[in-house]
Amino acid sequence: MREFDYRRAHDVSGALALLGAGPEARFLGGGTNLVDLMKTGVERPARLVDVRELPLDRVESTASGGLRIGATVTNSDLAAHPEVRRRYPALTQAVLAGASGQLRNMATVGGNLLQRTRCGYFADITKPCNKRVPGSGCPAIEGEHHNHAILGASGHCVATHPSDMGVALAAFDAVVSYETADGPGELPFADFYLPVGDTPHIETALPPGALITGITLPPAPVAARSRYRKVRERASYAFAIGSIAAALDVQGGVVRDVRLAFGAVASRPWRAYAAERVLTGASADAETFAAAADAELADAKPLPHNGYKVTLMRNLVVAVLSELSTDPGTEPTSEPTEEATR
Repeated sequence: MREFDYRRAHDVSGALALLGAGPEARFLGGGTNLVDLMKTGVERPARLVDVRELPLDRVESTASGGLRIGATVTNSDLAAHPEVRRRYPALTQAVLAGASGQLRNMATVGGNLLQRTRCGYFADITKPCNKRVPGSGCPAIEGEHHNHAILGASGHCVATHPSDMGVALAAFDAVVSYETADGPGELPFADFYLPVGDTPHIETALPPGALITGITLPPAPVAARSRYRKVRERASYAFAIGSIAAALDVQGGVVRDVRLAFGAVASRPWRAYAAERVLTGASADAETFAAAADAELADAKPLPHNGYKVTLMRNLVVAVLSELSTDPGTEPTSEPTEEATR
């Protein structure tokens, strides 16, 4: 690991100043991803600015009826918050599905959004990777890619984003707030992650030197009837091979409102807009749910060893929406379960 300077910030302006004053500086939250990458040599910051003590650790209701989540709120505290559990249960379920309890106690909301892909080629500095070294190539396309992207990828990168929390935030139209030396700004979650294109090393639309300060969830009555389902290769502490955040409002057998987002299928949490268009105003039945999934997956471009994800995601859509249409109760459990619906 490269030697680095360590500074602790106590307010937002101080954090921004410390970052700007240090070459190759990075903000440090819980460190559950950044420190691991520093150990392997993928990340080599010259300075770490610790932001854990910034006054950004609260979950508060907004005047419009939504929630404001501070960037240093831990994943554990987010999942346990009673208003999150009541208004956005899929978000609680998504957070609980990610990592171990110890890691959730350390990981922060802001850091979760900025975690890097778990692609093995990215993590191995002896291998080429366009995300790590632009222009060096993407060996996953011809190599190991069974858990890589089927949507929105390019010839430059087929890695997937690992966040469970991000999938629920995508479904609920979250807005990311940030601060820079020039002032505050906001990014709708739909615009936060950039398409992979030919610049996979540029992952977000955050301005240089920006510090995430919080996330706002707008009011969404449909979110109270939501679920997150994660399929993985072992029962716990594993990244998804496919996941879904879904919310459904059915009146008189007809879909009145729906939110749908996929995880582990693209370089970013994937909002399923095409599926939502098919579902809205249609009959709430398995045939419609399957048609919606097919509409969303029509542009899937699986590689030789990850085509199973198309079937997996289709089955997840039908299964989860069928559950929501017949049983809207979604009280989160301590550890969500999942079935392998390949």
